[in-house]
Amino acid sequence: MSHLTKDQLAAMLEHKNRQDLAASWIEPVRQAMDEWEINTDGRVAAFLAQVIHESASFNQLTENLNYTAARLCMVWPKRFESTEAAAPFANNPERLANLVYANRMGNGDERSGDGYSFRGRGLIQLTGRENYTRCGLALQQDLLARPDLLLQPPAASRSAAWFWKSRGLNELADARPGGDAVADFGRITKIINGGDHGLQARIDLWRRLQKILAGA
Repeated sequence: MSHLTKDQLAAMLEHKNRQDLAASWIEPVRQAMDEWEINTDGRVAAFLAQVIHESASFNQLTENLNYTAARLCMVWPKRFESTEAAAPFANNPERLANLVYANRMGNGDERSGDGYSFRGRGLIQLTGRENYTRCGLALQQDLLARPDLLLQPPAASRSAAWFWKSRGLNELADARPGGDAVADFGRITKIINGGDHGLQARIDLWRRLQKILAGA
């Protein structure tokens, strides 16, 4: 059973309502970590650093796809070569998701609506019909029919912990003789994020969480 306390979790969050958030999330998070063997201080610190960053301290459980045309050209330069091309998708999350996630991750084509239906949700932004299907089987919940379950603390926590364990991230979080813990944490970030977005902020948070768990 995880020894993470509500006060420790609150200290990890960067939000004025961190005590209330910690009270709402402590049990779902602890149970999810126990279920998927996130059961050492090293694993807990790495997992929580990632999910707290991804969810903005448990405040953002749905992928933000509300972009200006200029921003779309920066985020997806191959898809949107000009602001004119991006304009129909600007500030239109549903249309954007159905375009950029079409025919990927088990999704159907743009007209299927899968891109928006299975956009990023939960603490770790589970994305795509294939991931929703696999995660739903593991959690024994029909996430295809009820994807918004991932917006609630129990399923949001369990889906993140399932993703973590299923991608071998427990092992990457474990200390290795002669290993490079920071490099391993960077690999974890890439598996979760697809790149190194916010890497330094994640590392800083991870180091702070290690101290909190150690009682420093």
